[in-house]
Amino acid sequence: MTGIMRELLVELPKAELHCHLDGSVRAQTLVDLARERGVVLPAHNVAELHDYMVVRNANNLEDYLARFSVTLSVMQDTEALERIARELVLDAAREGVRYIEIRYSPILNTQEGLSLDEAVEAPLRGIAAGTFESGTIGRLIICALRHLEPAVSSELARLAVAYKHHGVVGFDLAGGERGHPATMHSESFAYARAHDLAVTVHAGEGDGADSIRQAVHVCGADRIGHATRLFEDPSLAQYVNDRRIALEICLTSNVQTRAAQSYETHPLRSYFDHGQNVVLNTDNRLMSGVTLTDEYAHAASSLGFTFRELAIIARNGFESAFASWHERRIMLDDFDRALPALLAQL
Repeated sequence: MTGIMRELLVELPKAELHCHLDGSVRAQTLVDLARERGVVLPAHNVAELHDYMVVRNANNLEDYLARFSVTLSVMQDTEALERIARELVLDAAREGVRYIEIRYSPILNTQEGLSLDEAVEAPLRGIAAGTFESGTIGRLIICALRHLEPAVSSELARLAVAYKHHGVVGFDLAGGERGHPATMHSESFAYARAHDLAVTVHAGEGDGADSIRQAVHVCGADRIGHATRLFEDPSLAQYVNDRRIALEICLTSNVQTRAAQSYETHPLRSYFDHGQNVVLNTDNRLMSGVTLTDEYAHAASSLGFTFRELAIIARNGFESAFASWHERRIMLDDFDRALPALLAQL
């Protein structure tokens, strides 16, 4: 990839729709928070810790998720949650991200006494501070977890709805897919949809296309997180395409979890060529060791995407955001005004 291409990808206005708060902590912040709280980390040198946290030897999704116990160990108070959320917005802004949806499961931040409300309000304050400093708009998505009881999912759905007009824009289901079907959590998704909250579901990452079918037809997903194995079910793929259900593609983490064998064999290229509504995302900036610009660069270098094609994917991100239509219209207009000058530099 040429230097000018990389520079243009940084400048390209982008939206990130799939980014985990507890997977996107700065290594320096992790060290700082651990020192202040007396938490023992696998390494206390920033470079060594960063190297440890980037997953290079996972056999599957569950191996990849094991690293989250490290970040969550320092994310049990409001000050830490606020700082991490603010820094994530600032980090995204530096690489041309104009809008970011940050997802997490606040039930995991209540291990040392925080209430669920406190665990939501702290990152909302951090996001607001980051937006004020950078101009990049941030929103929250609250995740239920597949391995927890359905009653917990219902509690989290009610929590998400309660903050619907205060920065929470969606409800999600995350965690290991195999052995934990989305059908178990159908009531929580029915509640979210009944209260007009947008829905996304992790599916087709750690299990086959049937997990995507459940996400679409049982949970009513407006977007699918990953969808790496959607190609296994051509009928469902056509249904998803016809209804413009967005696919939240995360190239690097899919390679790390072995959902895809390599960048070159990732189905993104085929999805795009068949007209699917695809959006690029980092998933976890720390564990995957990437920025959103890196993911666009991987699509260019490994899958042959041109800058013009990547601009279509970037625009899809604003189009598919869970922001209000009025907000999306403004962001799309801004994107359309900025693009010609970037294309002129090619």
